[in-house]
Parts: sequence; C-alpha cells; structure tokens
Amino acid sequence: SENGTRCVLSSSSEFPEGFFTPQERKDGGIVIYFIIILYMFLAVSIVCDDYFLPSLEIISECLGLSQDVAGATFMAAGSSAPELVTAFLGVFVTKGDIGVSTILGSAIYNLLGISAACGLFSSVVSRLSCWPLFRDCLAYTISAAAVLAMISDNRIYWYESASLLLIYGCYILVLCFDIKINQYLMKKFSPCCTCFTKAMEENAEQQPLVGWREESGPLVHQQSRTDSGIFQDELDYSQLSTSLHGLDEISGDHPNVFTMPEADMKRILWVLSLPIITLLYLTIPDCRRQFWRNWFMVTFLISAAWISAITYVLVWMITITGETLGIPESVMGLTLLAAGTSVPDTVASVLVARKGNGDMAMSNIVGSNVFDMLCLGIPWFIKTAFINTSGPIEVNSSGLTYTAISLICSVVFIFLAVHLNGWKIDKKLGTICLVLYLVFTVLAILYELGIIGNNPTRVCGN
Repeated sequence: SENGTRCVLSSSSEFPEGFFTPQERKDGGIVIYFIIILYMFLAVSIVCDDYFLPSLEIISECLGLSQDVAGATFMAAGSSAPELVTAFLGVFVTKGDIGVSTILGSAIYNLLGISAACGLFSSVVSRLSCWPLFRDCLAYTISAAAVLAMISDNRIYWYESASLLLIYGCYILVLCFDIKINQYLMKKFSPCCTCFTKAMEENAEQQPLVGWREESGPLVHQQSRTDSGIFQDELDYSQLSTSLHGLDEISGDHPNVFTMPEADMKRILWVLSLPIITLLYLTIPDCRRQFWRNWFMVTFLISAAWISAITYVLVWMITITGETLGIPESVMGLTLLAAGTSVPDTVASVLVARKGNGDMAMSNIVGSNVFDMLCLGIPWFIKTAFINTSGPIEVNSSGLTYTAISLICSVVFIFLAVHLNGWKIDKKLGTICLVLYLVFTVLAILYELGIIGNNPTRVCGN
C-alpha cells in the first residue's frame, strides 16, 4: 500500500491471456467475447436442463430425499463446483485471495440476486415450508460467522479449517434426521406458529412418493413430509422438465436430443446450440433414456465437471470484457464476476422454481452458500494439515466488517421477506429482492472505490 491506499491484483492476472491484444479488442474484437459469453450462458442452461437436473431427480428419488434436502446437498454441491475449483486454484496455484473474495463476494448475489431471478422469471407461484428455510439460513449464518472469525487475523490455521469441515458435517447430520426434526418442531411450535400448522395440515394429505414408471414397478415408495419427493404429483419426469428443445412429452423412451423442435424460435435456438448439444451428447450419458438410466451418478459427476469448465470460460471472458471496457476491478468483482460464478446456481434454481419446487430452489440458494464455506475449508485444511504444516495460510481480510454485516443482514432479510410474503416465491418477492440487491451493490461499489468509508483501492501496477 502507498499512503493508505490498498493495492489489489487485476482479476485478469488469474486467467490466461485473451485471443486479441488490448488494442484489437477495442477495435472490434470485444464482439467475439460477447458472443462467447452468450454461448456459455446457453451451454450452462443446456447442461443443467438436460443432464444435471435429471440426474439430481433420480438420485433424490432413489435415496428418498425431499426436495429441500436434495437442493441443499447434491444440487448445491453440483452447481457450486466452480467455487470449489476456484478455491483450490486460489490456495494451490495463484497463492492469492481469489477463493475468499469470489465466495464471499458472490454470497449476497446468491441470496438476493438468485431469489429475485426465481421470483421474476417463474410464472408459477411456489409454496415454501418453514423448517427448510430456517435450517439452511441458520447453518449459513453459523458457517459464515466461522469463516469471518477465522480470517479476522489474516491467518488460517489447520484447526480453524478443520472446524469448517466439522460444521458442514453437523449440517449433513441434521439433514440425515431432517424428517424427524421437522416433525418434532411442527408438533412443538404449531400452536404458536401458523406456518407450522399449515405444514401439518398439508402433511396429513400427503401422498406417497411415486417413482419412475417402469414395468417392474416404481423404484421407491417412501413418504416424507409435506415437501417430500421431487414429484409432487403422479407425473413422469419429462412432464416436469422444461426442455430447451421442446421435449415435453414421453412415449416409451425419452426423445433424442437431436429432434428438432417445431416452434420457430426454439428451432433457431436449437440450431445455434447444436455444437454444444453434440459435444454433451458424446461425453455425458443421458439418464433420461432407458439405456442410461442406471448411470445417473456418472451423469451427475460429468455434468458438474462440465458446469465448472463452462463457468471458468465464462468468468474468463467476462473479466477480459470488463477490463477492455474500463470497468474498475472492484466493480467487476461485486457485479459481473459474482454473477458469472453463480450462473449454474441461477439457472438450476430458476428451472426448478418454474416447476413449482420452491423448497428445492431456496435450499439450493442458501445451501450453495453453506457448501461454499466448505469449499474454503477443504483446500485450507489440505494445505495446512498435510502440505505446509510449518505455518498458517496468509489471507487478506480488509473490508471484513462490511462483509459480515452484509451477509448477516441479507440472511435475516430473506427469512423475514419470505415470512411476510406468506411463505411463497412470487414476482413481488422477486422485485423486493432485486431492489435490495441493487441497493447493496451500489453501496458496496461506493465502499470499494473509497467514496464512502475509508477503503481506497487501486489496481497493482497502475
């Protein structure tokens, strides 16, 4: 630092050089980057819609998971794979704070931005249950407080990173006994809490979980609580799946991904996406088809890997584009980069919210943030406990107080907003979340630029 001004590394230093020189980008090459960014958005939506979510639904059904538990575990882990890769890069490759800044910087977007997207882009009003949202908000508050306490002295020790793994382990343990805990809380608090009373009434009318329709009969018949099962009605999977290619009905086996849609706009989109459709078809088994149905775990893992790779390219292109347009680094980190790393979470949450699975969408939103804290704990623990045992990891915790207040306030706001909105996700809740997210972003940008507070920054070398 010079004269109290904090020096931050350029975001582009974390990525390879672009295809063009800075002058070539200014002369028109930036258009290529915009095309790649749009195509990466399309690619992520295809992976999530055609492979990731179908595998998630089969996993959830085979394990008898309710939609909120599935959203908080498998869905959160798969859609947060980019953050895990980023955290490992920050600890073992770049030796910088990219993991901490990316995960903590995108936390507000995950809570407010994705909630706004679910409310505004979904034509279906999704009902929510009390316990899943309370459980995930409490877990995230505890894990975020633990991370913020660890980096307050700019050093991470092995026992501190191990405590993060312990917290996530306790969270998984709670999810294992989620049904019993939920039933106990409903009986305990239903006299004084109307939302628990409604949940008990709906639970009394709950139908058993219906599995995939096969000749040998359903795979699973397990009854959970009011939000149990991905399938709320006796519907085939494909009737619940919103496909980019118009494949909404099933007769026998699932239609081939190369079937051209009938609608003109979908046909144009299908032609443009044909290269990525072909590449994904050749590399990922389609578990919606009878032949590959038992390969759902392979589908889940490969689709998560594809999501990570596509997101890396997306953030790379966004970073170079922002640098070319002269957008300040601090503004990029709080806006475009935060949204870019959370594209899989956004796409997956909006898709399931459109199907009316509100608990899964909200549990993915908050559960992804809980998993992000684990993403920091794993590489920190490996580095301090097995690789560099002589000392702690050095991190930069400037702006810690502002981050802590923002995270806690956003969690409290989400819970109160959903409660006051009648425990449902609709356009009103989406609008409120969007307005609050814009307010937060403006304040955060002013703080990072040193206009408010005492936190002046500049890019190193400038």
